[in-house]
Amino acid sequence: MIDVNHPLLSVRRQCELVGLNRATFYRQPGSETPLNLRLMWEIDEMYTRTPFYGYRRMTACLKGQGYDVNRKRVARLMGVMGIQAIYPHPRTSIAAVEHKKYPYLLRGLVMTHPNQVWSTDITYVPMPTGFMYLVAVIDWFSRFVLAWQLSNTLDGLFCLEALRLALQQGQPEIFNTDQGVQFTASAFTDALEASNIRVSMDGRGRAFDNIFIERLWRSVKYEDIYIKDYPTVPALESGLSDYFYLYNYERPHQSLAYRTPAAVHFAAPVVVD
Repeated sequence: MIDVNHPLLSVRRQCELVGLNRATFYRQPGSETPLNLRLMWEIDEMYTRTPFYGYRRMTACLKGQGYDVNRKRVARLMGVMGIQAIYPHPRTSIAAVEHKKYPYLLRGLVMTHPNQVWSTDITYVPMPTGFMYLVAVIDWFSRFVLAWQLSNTLDGLFCLEALRLALQQGQPEIFNTDQGVQFTASAFTDALEASNIRVSMDGRGRAFDNIFIERLWRSVKYEDIYIKDYPTVPALESGLSDYFYLYNYERPHQSLAYRTPAAVHFAAPVVVD
């Protein structure tokens, strides 16, 4: 049994000791009890609709649906899911001392072209017998999804892999993230700075600073994940691959004058004499 919170052994070392390929480990869904998985599904749907609900209101809503839960359990499950309510908290704007502080660079910035700003975020993905985490990198101007990756833990490796895949397609002037440990880690920010990309970070607990990827998550979940209810990780991976192709190349976006993200992202620049 691999313990991602083991105090002495890394996931890599534990996989070596039990003869398990590390890539195979990360393709297995995370697990909780059946009741907790049901609660996490309900919390995820509620959070997707109302991201300003904290654990107290989540608890009240779950009780209203007939679940016998307390605040402690709901708070723990939200922690496992990596979510928190979007509203100011005392001292939440103060960055952790262990990481370098970056300002939020997008306030008042007018988006004028692709590859001006990219951003990334992680969302929880419910499954019938477990859960996964999904990270994506998106271009703000075109809404084009440049890369995505799945993992069953919230370590930063799958975020670095998504960044690597995105950078194979070009690079932005500014890269925006929240202050999650996956994105404040030196390995992540160093990769950006090595390419002379300016790093921008949201205020803590302010997911609306990264609004375009929050809209992406709503689309992914309501148009694909909640409908398909993927039974296995390979099915989830294959289904998301199909969905992101649809999202990028076939699905017209109202905010893009009913063009697709790909049509906007790869459009020839206008040359002014």
